[in-house]
Amino acid sequence: MAAAVSRSPAPGLFASLSPVAALRRRFRAWWQGRLKLTDTLALTQGNVYILPTGPGWMLALTLLVLLIASINFQLNLGYLFTFMLAGSAVIGMHICHATLRGLTLHLKQPQPQFMSGSATLEVQLSSQRTTPRYGIGVAVHEPDSLTAHHWAWTDVPAQGQTVVHVAFQPQRRGLHALPTLTAETRFPLGTFRVWTYWRPAAQLLVYPLPETPAPPLPVGEPRAAGKGSATTQGIGEFDGVRAYRRGDPLKLVVWKKAAKSLGTGSDDLVSRDAQQSQRQELWLDVAKANLPDLEARVSRVTAWVLQADRLGLDYGLRVPGREIAPASGASHRLQCLEALALC
Repeated sequence: MAAAVSRSPAPGLFASLSPVAALRRRFRAWWQGRLKLTDTLALTQGNVYILPTGPGWMLALTLLVLLIASINFQLNLGYLFTFMLAGSAVIGMHICHATLRGLTLHLKQPQPQFMSGSATLEVQLSSQRTTPRYGIGVAVHEPDSLTAHHWAWTDVPAQGQTVVHVAFQPQRRGLHALPTLTAETRFPLGTFRVWTYWRPAAQLLVYPLPETPAPPLPVGEPRAAGKGSATTQGIGEFDGVRAYRRGDPLKLVVWKKAAKSLGTGSDDLVSRDAQQSQRQELWLDVAKANLPDLEARVSRVTAWVLQADRLGLDYGLRVPGREIAPASGASHRLQCLEALALC
């Protein structure tokens, strides 16, 4: 007889269903929607916020107790000690706020990448102040996450700049709006937290994850009449070759035959004949990837694109609603990967 298994709700489930949490999320979405989308943010009095930390509130309570005790027992040294600590806290508050205020944050345009891990954002911090700024952290703002922020901490030199790298995890392929970033400092005493929020305007293109190991390339399709450019026939087989001519591109050399020639003691090289019409051309079609799931088919075709580009072959791409004519080269590869990411 099977035993009954009791499963407790996932952590944070009740919190996510509570009216207070829903209201908090709506307010956060409304408030973040009012933030300006920009890749360069200058921190001023209007977008830098400050509140006491936990130790700061404890310090305030301690100062209150010391003040009451000094009044009750008429302790002059108690007054001196209380006001000295209070003055230090006030000075620390101004230093903490000034550490972030006046800083300029700039996000460099992120490069497209494959959906295999964390995406890295490069943030440049610039300061025109004549003194250094210490203990500044930058992270992705994830208010609903159960895990702590992954902070990147740095110091900014006087009248200089520094670069930090912040990571976040894209959940799918395609064109992504970058998440809201936050920067904060608690320098020098840790009794106050000064922070800001920043919504970058840049977007990140995430390519599909290639299938591993890469399957063999599909068989070529019959060439339409009138086309005579050099392409593949079957899997890496070529219809015509000729003797190597000085100045031929290296990608036209048939290296398998060159290896056989060198093995027999001959140094004869042969190249693919770009002037001879071939009967078939290579098409990479998402609809013909022989897998039931769309994401699996896109992953397989992505692996084919990388494999065909590595072999220096001409290939075309068909995705739902779009067709890219056969070609080769880095720009053609990037065009095909972008089409696969957005299909």
